[in-house]
Amino acid sequence: MDIAALVHSYGLLAVGLGAFLEGESALLIAGAAASRGHLWLPAVVAVAALASFVGDQFYFSLGRKYGKTLLARFPALAPRAARVDALLARWHLPFVLSIRFLYGLRVAGPFAVGMSSVPWSRFLALNLAGAWLWAWLVAAAGYFGGQLLGHALAAIDADELWELALLAAVCG
Repeated sequence: MDIAALVHSYGLLAVGLGAFLEGESALLIAGAAASRGHLWLPAVVAVAALASFVGDQFYFSLGRKYGKTLLARFPALAPRAARVDALLARWHLPFVLSIRFLYGLRVAGPFAVGMSSVPWSRFLALNLAGAWLWAWLVAAAGYFGGQLLGHALAAIDADELWELALLAAVCG
């Protein structure tokens, strides 16, 4: 089985798993695969948005259920948690919408929001909007990046490719 067949068979599954856990890399690659006709971009976006939404709801629920236990076990975190809760009380709209774009906060962010006083219904609505926005923007970046890379590689002949590889090896 060649790589194109694997992408056709398991590409959307990989996007869903990647978006549930963290997501940017898998979604960028899937967008690039869509630019080459291996995946359908609207399906990539829909799977990524749904998996990202479900993942963040899961992490939010964990924070809501186990956050107090975590704070009881590690009391040194209590002042930080109180500060995060105060910030979220005032700025939860931009924070929840942008959380998936902030490096390192994709899992910890929804968990922290779950520990806060942000209502479940509010997080649900903002998480859904943020998931769709994130999925479209990242998939589109992968799609257009794949288009640009395809055009750039088509303009390079084999001799230039070897020279670029040699240059990369020497510089790297």
